[in-house]
Amino acid sequence: MSELIEHEGIIVSLEGNKAVVKIVQASACSECRAKSMCMSGEAKEKILECDTSGQIWQVGEKVLVLVSERLGWKAILLAYIMPFVVLISVVAGLDMCMQSEALVGTIALCATGVYYIVLSLFKGRLQKQFSFWMKKRVESRG
Repeated sequence: MSELIEHEGIIVSLEGNKAVVKIVQASACSECRAKSMCMSGEAKEKILECDTSGQIWQVGEKVLVLVSERLGWKAILLAYIMPFVVLISVVAGLDMCMQSEALVGTIALCATGVYYIVLSLFKGRLQKQFSFWMKKRVESRG
């Protein structure tokens, strides 16, 4: 089985067999002691929908949100790498046969937009693949 990515979160609401969980996604330097001096430390709140797996949960409960690392890499591929490949492919293909760089750039950006539109058409199928789940957070004592 692939490695799991864990984030601490708090349950915001419960809706049927789904829980809405708020996590704080911190950048690598957000824990640095000098972050107040350089202002580059940032943390972003994210809202995720997690499967409750038939367990009993409470709003406000601290949990660990889990997702497979393999799915993280797949998300990066679909959201960042493939659009870049589409953009570069269109530019490379049209650059040889068209004189106007502005037109080539516009068509390439439109092709990238079409990629994202097609990706959004598969949103339901992708949401089934990219599922998050939760487990109780164990408080360490001592």
